[in-house]
Amino acid sequence: MIQIDLTGQVAVVTGGSSGIGLATAELFLRAGASVAICGRDADRLAAAEAALNAQFPGAQLLAQSCDVLDADAVAGFAKAVQDRFGRTDMLVNNAGQGRVSTFADTTDEAWREELDLKYFGVIRPTRAFLPMLRDAKHAAIVCVNSLLALQPEPHMVATSSARAGLLSLVKSLATELAPQHIRVNSILIGIVESGQWRRRYATQAKPGQSWEDWTGELARSKHIPLGRFGLPEEAAQALFYLATPLSSYTTGSHIDVSGGVARHV
Repeated sequence: MIQIDLTGQVAVVTGGSSGIGLATAELFLRAGASVAICGRDADRLAAAEAALNAQFPGAQLLAQSCDVLDADAVAGFAKAVQDRFGRTDMLVNNAGQGRVSTFADTTDEAWREELDLKYFGVIRPTRAFLPMLRDAKHAAIVCVNSLLALQPEPHMVATSSARAGLLSLVKSLATELAPQHIRVNSILIGIVESGQWRRRYATQAKPGQSWEDWTGELARSKHIPLGRFGLPEEAAQALFYLATPLSSYTTGSHIDVSGGVARHV
């Protein structure tokens, strides 16, 4: 992996207590950046903080409980970052989840919940950290999106629709913020290993079937050319690239991290 020194810079990662967010925080700390993470689950956040401190003794790390859909909580998180580090150079909007539902069984309330999470999970952190990002020399915002934005699935109709809207939002933000020297990009993930998939494995795997065999079988059934699930670290590497000056001439774009499952050219 290309090495870059981020000493003196500050990276903020929402949904940073597990999975892709936690793996991204690790990359930033390894590169010398100060890192702020947030998450809704206080216990999981505390465990992530302890793990990162053990892995990177003496690292400049801030972990704060925060629901990205709570405007006051997000504002409080931004203030905590300002008070602790005095700046923000990189913002990774990672908080989110998928909803399995068809049009026929998605209620109005479920539609609102899904659209609220996908849009305001990006809008509120971006709005809160923009004042600090405007002062950064190499500012970047990166959003974790899904391949569903370009390749919708009928069993995830609400999520697919919201993901497409987020893709458009990223492009609009990139155009609007470019004159302020703030780059905005996203990654489009396919299936990535997560706690949710581990729980499904525990209940759905055949007796004696290994995690590797179970996920490999599922990957083949979903026609993933690489024949496996993605790793959180693989998505994190794409986020790291887009958040840092390694991608200094890239904005309004996205990186496909789906194992080749995309059918579009």
